[in-house]
Amino acid sequence: MTNNDWWRGSVTYQIYPRSFQDSDNDGVGDIKGITQRLDYIADLGVDAVWLSPIFTSPMADMGYDVSDYMDIDPSFGTLADFDAMVARAHELGLKVIIDQVISHSSDQHPFFQESKLSRDNPHADWYVWADPKADGTPPSNWQSIFGGPAWEWSAYRKQYYFHNFLKQQPDLNFHNPAVQDYMLDTMRFWLERGVDGFRLDTVNFYFHDKLLRDDPADFKPESRTAHSTYGMQYHIFSKNQPENLVFLQRMRALLDEYDARTLVGEVGESHHAIEIMGQYTTNHRLHMAYSFEMLSPKFSAKHFRDLVNAFFEDAPDGWPCWAFSNHDVPRHVSRWLSKGADQDALAKQAAALLLSLQGSICLYQGEELGQTDTELSYDELTDPQGLMFWPEDKGRDGCRTPMVWDENAPNAGFSAANTTWLPVKSAQSSRAAAGQLTDENSVHAFYKEMLALRRAETDLRDGDTTFLASEEPVLAFVRGDGLVCVFNLSATSVDFTLPKAADPVLHRNAAIRDGITIALAGSGFVIARLRR
Repeated sequence: MTNNDWWRGSVTYQIYPRSFQDSDNDGVGDIKGITQRLDYIADLGVDAVWLSPIFTSPMADMGYDVSDYMDIDPSFGTLADFDAMVARAHELGLKVIIDQVISHSSDQHPFFQESKLSRDNPHADWYVWADPKADGTPPSNWQSIFGGPAWEWSAYRKQYYFHNFLKQQPDLNFHNPAVQDYMLDTMRFWLERGVDGFRLDTVNFYFHDKLLRDDPADFKPESRTAHSTYGMQYHIFSKNQPENLVFLQRMRALLDEYDARTLVGEVGESHHAIEIMGQYTTNHRLHMAYSFEMLSPKFSAKHFRDLVNAFFEDAPDGWPCWAFSNHDVPRHVSRWLSKGADQDALAKQAAALLLSLQGSICLYQGEELGQTDTELSYDELTDPQGLMFWPEDKGRDGCRTPMVWDENAPNAGFSAANTTWLPVKSAQSSRAAAGQLTDENSVHAFYKEMLALRRAETDLRDGDTTFLASEEPVLAFVRGDGLVCVFNLSATSVDFTLPKAADPVLHRNAAIRDGITIALAGSGFVIARLRR
């Protein structure tokens, strides 16, 4: 592993471990199950896998509440299982990236259990504690992402503690150098075990304003009707602090001690997310970053063009990581499927578009099958977000249901258990991998074809982007020395005229007439090489 820039233009496959493959038939996916399916991932043609959290956790937020940063949760297996999985991935040429959730821990972490007992114990200052105001109310107006105040009263210390997320997820105090050192040590533990990088959860949340100043109101009309109070504020003090930049440089210095490792940060922000992505991936900080900008319901040529342009204009030396789906948002086929559109055609077009973008790419498990969100009833939910805000917000369980391998097997081949942690339903099992692997016209077959093209074409991995003038619903751009990509982001037919003649390289639901005019049916697209 000597290619230190392997991450640049790479494609990573995100695994949600609870839902990928159950090897011991307890209804929950595990690390041995992942190992069993690594050949499938390698055959798809990606460069790396990213595992959502596998550390010891009480699972209040499905592993994003860590109680031991240097061990595997028993529901997923053991450290020996993890080591075997990494070894097998490396044999197959796959890098391994793991989720690092360090902005907060579980309230069951031994450090918090000690911290809450008094104001003078060894871990007293490892979390964010503050006295109440004179009237007993919280020290600031900061809000939790899950709704309501981000402060929880502790009868032990007679103080409030800060939590950006659930009250079971107290924020760590990164203003304390010992906290920074400890978290870097936990990362070193996994680097020594051979991991190739970290996906950094909520990377802009590490530091808070030491003066605990109130966040100002954000007067957006949609905030007044939101299910959560979080969107009613502009979070300039509760996160996004300048001290974060210095810590990211410390983190980068740690990874630079090892060959061919990478950092990809999740920027959780509704304002200036693209600007923060650029800032965090320059001046020797993160290798790459992503935000939720492409994980939204927005689906227009202007939207994609503006995001790509904004990033490279703000940070020409930075590097983005783009994704259309992940474990926190409805799957993109469900988000973007419009009236009259063909589901498979949209899934293939989304693959072609995503894998044509300048930057690195992340695919979410099942995306390569054209998978959709699962409709769940309230009694089937496990996600605290859905349980709190139902039915206005049904939570994230719909995109987290188990991977479907074989429509004719129990639970679509995910598990032989009588009950799985989330149900497998017919709409999802009908798109199982087994049926698509033998179908040359399947969504899976197209993903393989498109991934092979991205590997073969240097322009798609490394080339700059030049957007062509186009009207909605057409998105058109040139990558590198002359690979032109044209997409019809609608269900109705349109034509588009190229600036010069081109020869098709890959296309669906489209044709080039006379080398110049492209006829695009609904969800049609063309990737072609401009003639010199």
